[in-house]
Amino acid sequence: MMSHIYNTYMRVCSAVFVVLALVACDSYLDKLPDDRAEIDTESKVTKLLVSAYPQVSSIVIAEMSSDNVDDNGAQYGTSPDLDELYRFKDVSSESFDTPRFFWNSCYMTLATANEALAAIDEMGNPSSLSAQRAEALLCRALNMFQMVNVFCMAYNPDSASVYLGLPYPTKPEEKVGQHYERGTLEATYAQIAADIEAALPYVNDQIYTVPKYHFNQKAAYAFAARFYLYYQKYDKCVEYADKVLGTNPTDYMRNLAPYMTLGYQDFYNRYIQSGENCNLYLMPCYSIAGRILRGSYPRYCHNYSTTCNETYLARAPWNATSGTLSNNLLTIGNQLYGTDRCLFVPKMLETFEFTDKVLQSGRPHIVDTYFTGDETLLCRAEAYALLKDSVHALQDMNVWCRMNLDAASGSMVRTELTMSSVNTFMNRLKYALVTPVEDTDHSIRKVMHPQGSALTAILEDTNTENLIQLILHMRRITTMFQGLRFFDVKRYGIEFTHKVDKENPIVFKAGDLRGAIQLPTDVINAGLEANPR
Repeated sequence: MMSHIYNTYMRVCSAVFVVLALVACDSYLDKLPDDRAEIDTESKVTKLLVSAYPQVSSIVIAEMSSDNVDDNGAQYGTSPDLDELYRFKDVSSESFDTPRFFWNSCYMTLATANEALAAIDEMGNPSSLSAQRAEALLCRALNMFQMVNVFCMAYNPDSASVYLGLPYPTKPEEKVGQHYERGTLEATYAQIAADIEAALPYVNDQIYTVPKYHFNQKAAYAFAARFYLYYQKYDKCVEYADKVLGTNPTDYMRNLAPYMTLGYQDFYNRYIQSGENCNLYLMPCYSIAGRILRGSYPRYCHNYSTTCNETYLARAPWNATSGTLSNNLLTIGNQLYGTDRCLFVPKMLETFEFTDKVLQSGRPHIVDTYFTGDETLLCRAEAYALLKDSVHALQDMNVWCRMNLDAASGSMVRTELTMSSVNTFMNRLKYALVTPVEDTDHSIRKVMHPQGSALTAILEDTNTENLIQLILHMRRITTMFQGLRFFDVKRYGIEFTHKVDKENPIVFKAGDLRGAIQLPTDVINAGLEANPR
């Protein structure tokens, strides 16, 4: 999926540029992104849009910043950027998966979307290009959505007019050194919403050869559902999730049964297949997340302690006791690989593209199942719960259970969740300590400090809070190793601790300013306001 257009584009500049002219390539004004010809035909617009999709990932940034990782000890190796991310420090490295690499590429692909939109306008915005225009708008919105989750605070309607947003260019850059302002988070979210709404009526799968690598209709609606969940517009989240899931959500959920007989590589190969109905949009990226998440840098990892106490083997309604696979109905728990230092499910492995086989140099790739039916279902379940519609929230939660839990294991038997059973289970759990010392200090029940007074008021209802607690745990399992947990932690103000061997622990607080990852140094030096961390 890494196109010829993208490779040619990369050759225009010897280094990846920041399209906002914060770090600009001198040749940008002289050559269009495809470096070959003017974008003056419909076929050229369609081909150009291949390069408008995000081609980097925030997974490493977000996973290393989340409560999914733990310190195995100073005797194990790491890299400077991973160490800085884990400690919530500004990252100085410019390698793969760093904030600078992520920032530059997102703005570069956003610029490609703007070039396509400008070309469509120059052709008179014909109806024959309505689908391509929709695709370009969605690509622009997705690039910004990825960036706003990383470089900004979680959306909070009480503070969005004060929190810093990001520059949101809607036209090709006119001059090198053009000055931009960050604006507010409120303005950034409003512009993302405007792009999504303008695009949705015109998305057309017929323009794609392989729809799962593009904004097909279901991927577009899944994007809208997740965006509006984060935007705290829960009725719109439900509306768009409905368009993805239809009348039978199980048609778009991952059937894990066939995976249980597969080996490590075959599991991954099937997981990212476009033929899997659950995979709505597949995002190929330049990234070393595949090696990092399986423990190539073993100091900070999803280790045995986290697995037993927080994630796959934690005490949950489907697990009689924490820390074991016996009496645990969670299907995916039987596909854990690795060692005590790093346990993982092989849903994201690395593919290496050699550019010089003699020198053994090239680019590492991953494929992220960025939008899936499973995650969209949980977006809708969360939105239903926050709308105080426990009946429909529980229906979605039970769909998740049927697709993710075995019918029986040991003394455990899968049963339908009810409001009574969820309350009974959650109320028996102690809230987890922010800085656990013993295993008993852990729990999937977290003290939450939701971002925004309206969300805080909703969660004062015990039924709603208990549903959200369990849905967030389901989301954590479903999106493990994809970075979304950090955004959930930010949205709900869940406090946690990164322990550091032989040093004081580092506590991430509710509304912690360090949740907005610092902008690249050269971008700040060029005049863009830094995050107050």
